[in-house]
Formats: sequence, C-alpha cells, structure tokens
Amino acid sequence: KLSKKEKKVWYVAIVWRPNVWKSTFINSLIWEKISITSNIPQTTRKRVMWIYNDKESQIIFFDTPWIHKTDKNFNQKINNQAILSIREADLVVYFVDSSRKTWEEELELQKILEFVNVPILKVYTKIDLDNKINISWENTFKISSITKDWFDDLLLNIKKYLKVWPIYYPEDYYTNQDMYFRIWEIIREKVFYNTKQEVPHSIYIEIEEIEDSKDLLKIQSYIYTETDSQKYIIIWKNWSLITKIWKESRIELEWIFEKKVFLSLKIKVMPKWRKNNKIINNILK
Repeated sequence: KLSKKEKKVWYVAIVWRPNVWKSTFINSLIWEKISITSNIPQTTRKRVMWIYNDKESQIIFFDTPWIHKTDKNFNQKINNQAILSIREADLVVYFVDSSRKTWEEELELQKILEFVNVPILKVYTKIDLDNKINISWENTFKISSITKDWFDDLLLNIKKYLKVWPIYYPEDYYTNQDMYFRIWEIIREKVFYNTKQEVPHSIYIEIEEIEDSKDLLKIQSYIYTETDSQKYIIIWKNWSLITKIWKESRIELEWIFEKKVFLSLKIKVMPKWRKNNKIINNILK
C-alpha cells in the first residue's frame, strides 16, 4: 500500500565493473552498512535494494551483481539478477572505474546497455586517483566514494529524472533486506577479507537460527566449503583464521544491531554446492 505522502520517487539500477567502489558509495551515501565491500571480484551475488530519503525525494536503488561472461550455471543466474534490475529500473547509473583501463567485462556490459530504453547516467569513480582511461565529460559525472566529493551533484542530476509519486517505503527505511540476509553478508565479507584466490567464491553461508531479544542476538551459523582443502584454509593453524573471521563478524554485527551478539560459527564441507539448485535459489531469492 502506497503512502499518501508524495516525493520525487523512482527506481534506479546501479551497474558496474568489479571494484569500482560501488558498495563504498552506497554505504557512504546512506550512512549504513548495506553492501559488503571487498577488492575481490563478484562479491555481490544478488540484487540488494536500498532506499535513499531526503526532504524532497525517495530514491530506490538496485545494487546489482557484476555482469560478466560465464558458462557456469551459478554465475549465469547471478547475471540474470543484474539484467532483471536493469529491466525494472526507471533510470540506470553506470559506474566506470577511471583508475583502470577498459577490459572485456566493461565491453560486455556496454553491449547490454545498448538495448536499455531508460536514461543512463555514466559516472566515473575513483576520480581522485590517477586516470587510466580517456574521459569524455559530455553527459557524464564523477565521484569519489572515499571523500564523498561530487555526491550532491550526482544526486541532483538523478533527481531531474524523478517523478512526483506517493512514496513506497517509510522514510526511516534504508533497505528491504531482512536480518538473516544482513548477518549472512557480514560473515561472507569477513571470509572475503581474510582469504584469497578461489576460496571466497567457494563458500556458502547458512544462518540456521536466530534468537533476537532486547539486549542479545543469538546466531547459529555455518560456513560451507566445497572441499576439505578449502575448509583447512579457513580454519588455518590452531583455528586461528576461523577465530579471526568469527571475532570480526561478531564485532561488526554488534555495531549494526546495537546489542550484544552471541555468534556460533561452524565450518562444514558440502561438495559441489554451486550445482545444487535448491541452494542457489535460496541464495538468490
């Protein structure tokens, strides 16, 4: 049911090449931890909706996964999440990393955007670093997600396309993601930060149970790997790495939910989980 209050409202999809600091932009803009950050490609697996509110507008952003060439079923379904967001959006914001040269994945994304029938705003990120590409400033914008420079200019130009409409969400909402998803993402982020190579993409986080009371959040969770060797990498010597992941996750969850967190974090092996349609659908739902 729509609210009676009217603002400038629209759906905006963000599309991107890996490591454009897109998640840093999201978290900085709304002052909340919504998207996990990592310098490892393909961190975002599913579409995340986050809502920016100010006095005159409610902008509903789709944070899309990275679109890339793939012949793997799991990655194809991730691609479909991003393409669906583009089709449902009223406006597309296309983030381009100005500090790296154009590569195959960028060209693939540009081919998809050629068939988009809604306005596209091209935004150069990392503009405070040395530029590695030729930048044409015609109908384009720039931002620094670290310093938050030029955020206002980008928002102002997004708002030019917005239509006055009853707002879709209460003004204190900033995401439609539930507690399970947010906990799952934080744990996954800590695995990304603390492991390398293919291990991050080979893990699946399961939140089995949550008990939420006024002063305490109890969480029963599992990290699933595809092989025993990946499991041992995450455990490391004397359980040192899994302990680090557990501690960092618990500290950040306490900051997000503003209460004490009891986190039970165990690790198991589930061979070929990325070929299990039930798990994939659960991740992407």
